[in-house]
Amino acid sequence: MQIVQTRKFGQRYAFVVVGLVFTCLLAAAGLRSAPGVLLLPWIAAFHWNRGVISLAIAIGIFLFGLMGPFAAALMLSFGVRRVLVTALALMALSTGASFFMDTAWELILTWGIFSGLASGCIAMTLGATIVNRWFTTHRGLVMGLLSASTSTGTLAFLPLLALIAQHGGWRPVVLTVAGISAALIPLVLWLLPERPADAGLVPYGTAPGTIPPALALPQNPIKNAIGTLIRASRNRNFWLLFGTFFVCGLTTNGLVGTHLIALCGDHGLSEVHAASLLAIMGAFDLIGTTGSGWLTDRYDSRILLFIYYGIRGLSLIYLPYSDFSIQSLGIFSVLYGLDWIATVPPTLKLTNQVFGDRDAPIIFGWIAAGHQLGAACAALFAGLIRQIEGQYLQAFVIAGGMALVAALFSLTIARGRPAIAA
Repeated sequence: MQIVQTRKFGQRYAFVVVGLVFTCLLAAAGLRSAPGVLLLPWIAAFHWNRGVISLAIAIGIFLFGLMGPFAAALMLSFGVRRVLVTALALMALSTGASFFMDTAWELILTWGIFSGLASGCIAMTLGATIVNRWFTTHRGLVMGLLSASTSTGTLAFLPLLALIAQHGGWRPVVLTVAGISAALIPLVLWLLPERPADAGLVPYGTAPGTIPPALALPQNPIKNAIGTLIRASRNRNFWLLFGTFFVCGLTTNGLVGTHLIALCGDHGLSEVHAASLLAIMGAFDLIGTTGSGWLTDRYDSRILLFIYYGIRGLSLIYLPYSDFSIQSLGIFSVLYGLDWIATVPPTLKLTNQVFGDRDAPIIFGWIAAGHQLGAACAALFAGLIRQIEGQYLQAFVIAGGMALVAALFSLTIARGRPAIAA
């Protein structure tokens, strides 16, 4: 017999859920962005070369993305709350354990493998699952807000973590990240119902008294994730969405999120100053991505993606040729910040339109895996280019060119049939 625990605020309790999930996504974003602050302190402490550290970061980013579709399938089989609590606990344990590391393989194990798997369960697929379960209207706006948690994580954590690293070294940074992850576990257990029906509610925007759809029977999560990928791979739109989102990851957290601080260090800027630039980007992306969600509810997502990738490509090509003055870096931070992950709401909407709400969370998980595969490639190869060439110029110009190509391919995505509300 299912026990229904009634919650205050009625349908508006959906926004309490959004606030809690936003905070969890923010913590995962903080974990994933922390290596950008820790890269130089790790080099100074252990004398590891940039390529080895970039490899560990790339593994973490890749697994972060690869877990997306499996996390969505696990949520369908075992529940969002169980998966979220387990992921937060593993985030806390893996980052906390790195406090004791002194070899490169331990870096790869903690910040690469385990933190990548854990944070991958608290990513865009979690946002997509929550949006599809708790909302039938304003989905673009809410997904934009949840997507903005990545930039807000940068805004909230990077300057603080950079300041801690500058005065206390890298170990207090990992303890801070671990502590925040652990502190969220009791909040999830207290505030997050599995579904609206578990709180005696219907999704926000649904007429009161509407009978909720029957719950899907639990399935083997691996079989479900792989089977959904096989079905989606027969559709050319999947590969267009996957490819453009690959470029999105390559041009954001893989390149700029991982290497911007080091790039600024090459031009004489301190870590705290460089981290503040990422914080500025985070502040403007909170505006840009939420605004993108509002626009996605009203305009053609393909046109929006064309604009976003085009602006991003031009910004990346501009940066290495700038003089790294306050004015030039300010212009880059604003333009790039507004565009950081504004691509998420229109990409999710197109996924829903082409594949329908039932399969969309898992398919979006595979598309998001493309995002993190691109990010992992950028994190690794930009580090190798810097190691070999002594500069980041080629990495940023190549990434900018790929963004311009992605802008053109965005226009060829078919919108498909209208999504069916879950």
